[in-house]
Amino acid sequence: MSDYKAPIRDMKFVLHEVLGAEHLLAQMPGTSEVTADLIDSVLEEAGKVAEQLLAPLNRQGDEEGCRFDQGVVTTPAGFKQAYETFSQGGWIGLAGDPAYGGQGMPKTLAVCFEEMTMAANSSLALYGVLSAGASLAIARHASEELKQAYLPRLYSGVWSATMCLTEAHAGTDLGMIRTRAVAQEDGSYRVSGSKIFITGGEHDLTDNIIHLVLAKLPDAPAGPRGISLFLVPKFLPDNNGEPGVRNGVSCGSIEHKMGMKGSSTCVMNFDGATGYLVGELNKGLACMFTMMNYERLTIGLQGLGLGDASYQTAAAYARERIQGRAATGPVAPEKAADPLLVHPDVRRMLLTMRANTEAARALSAYVGTQLDMVYFHPDEQVRARAAKLVALLTPIAKAAFTDRGFEACVLGQQVLGGHGYVREWGQEQHVRDARIAQIYEGTNGIQALDLMGRKVVLDREGLLDVLVEDIRAFIVAEKDGKVSGFVTVLEKALLTLLDTTALVRSASAENPNETGAASVPYLDLMTLILYGFMWARMVSVATRALENSDVDRDFYQAKIHVGCYFLDRMMPRYKSLAEEIRAGSDVLMAMDAALF
Repeated sequence: MSDYKAPIRDMKFVLHEVLGAEHLLAQMPGTSEVTADLIDSVLEEAGKVAEQLLAPLNRQGDEEGCRFDQGVVTTPAGFKQAYETFSQGGWIGLAGDPAYGGQGMPKTLAVCFEEMTMAANSSLALYGVLSAGASLAIARHASEELKQAYLPRLYSGVWSATMCLTEAHAGTDLGMIRTRAVAQEDGSYRVSGSKIFITGGEHDLTDNIIHLVLAKLPDAPAGPRGISLFLVPKFLPDNNGEPGVRNGVSCGSIEHKMGMKGSSTCVMNFDGATGYLVGELNKGLACMFTMMNYERLTIGLQGLGLGDASYQTAAAYARERIQGRAATGPVAPEKAADPLLVHPDVRRMLLTMRANTEAARALSAYVGTQLDMVYFHPDEQVRARAAKLVALLTPIAKAAFTDRGFEACVLGQQVLGGHGYVREWGQEQHVRDARIAQIYEGTNGIQALDLMGRKVVLDREGLLDVLVEDIRAFIVAEKDGKVSGFVTVLEKALLTLLDTTALVRSASAENPNETGAASVPYLDLMTLILYGFMWARMVSVATRALENSDVDRDFYQAKIHVGCYFLDRMMPRYKSLAEEIRAGSDVLMAMDAALF
């Protein structure tokens, strides 16, 4: 069995050589102290946490799972101690506001850390991820009193947090929620209702659990416009800020799931629980989206991380396992058979996994730089431009990373054949754990609809234009350079995207079904172009690096080989995706519902 190894070398390549992250961060007052040396130090320490603290508990957590007994949830053996060590290292508050005890590290660095922790042990990592996301929503929208009371304890990991949206009858359509909040004379609210699928809703890792709950006041407007956000602690803090009286919050049960068994997924009941308003009344959905968008990128990183973990196991297995002979003749005549790597289809699977993983890693860091510019850049115009890119890229990152991450887990399982189907090698757990990432934090179909509908067809801010500007600037700069082959294909694909976009916008004006019919293949088309953009940049850097004699030549040559595989074998799919979109909605909508 292959142990997980944090991809520190590749992360340094992306941050330093492709994106020049330290130079960007040096331009912004909030991140100017984050030097290249500090980035490397954090990455290396995070790698140790992932490899030595989280990964050893991954299989045990899956086999043991969480236990529920009369409202009490017990996490797998070792989780509590590991979580305490993790928290004491300051990792939950890595990107948190320093004014309340956070580390103040940039998102560019946090995305790398989150990928590693998700790859090593997604179930255990989720508890900290939710606290970080909730802390962001509190920091952006809550009163100063709530920030002072809750953020330091969340950043330290002494307390944890959840987000409570879904109800039994209301999943994606949050306007249908029935949870109610009634104002009290002291300024608090009484919150009553039931929420389902609440990750980390109850557990034994922390002294207190802070729930961010969507609810409606009795006289609130109908639909999403009437939703407010409330902070509801499991225990109400006493005068010293410590957990005091038990609030009206209880866990009704936990779900029995396909994967992620070390993560408690709870039914949470709120029975007149004391809650505190976060943000403005009836504007809770906007506040919650601060956390949701954070989590969407992070869940994308779950797919990316698990895909990489699967690749590492599969590649190690393919190097050692001997089966059959190479079509061109034996490469290991002294052995009974040749290693699996002599077979073209095994290489196809491994190269597909690696090409998607490394492109996604570069894109996640690219999105991270844009998020940092949104929050830290002193120029308002730069912040506004970055915000447009973040809005456009968030649904793509969530869906693309998780779709291709799951595909990588399945391919990794396939490389091992029968051994991939049994527990010993860990590949079947990767498949089970990765599958949920395509569903929660908004299903990938919803992400595609958000991209196609809100971000493209109904866009009035020019979100796509900003991305096109970045890609075209690269094309112009590299047109006659060493990656001209990449640039030529990228330019053709970009023109296809623009033509397809115009087609869908026009067709949707006549028939609203065209938006939904085009959404998933359109997101896949965007993904191919973005991955192609990342690969063109990485191959350009690697090619120039090889002009120097004192470099890790194997690393850069491998980067070029994988990039060329993506260009020749994967990038051409943009043509078929465009044809699928052009087919329109009629063939989808024509069949009578009764015939299904």
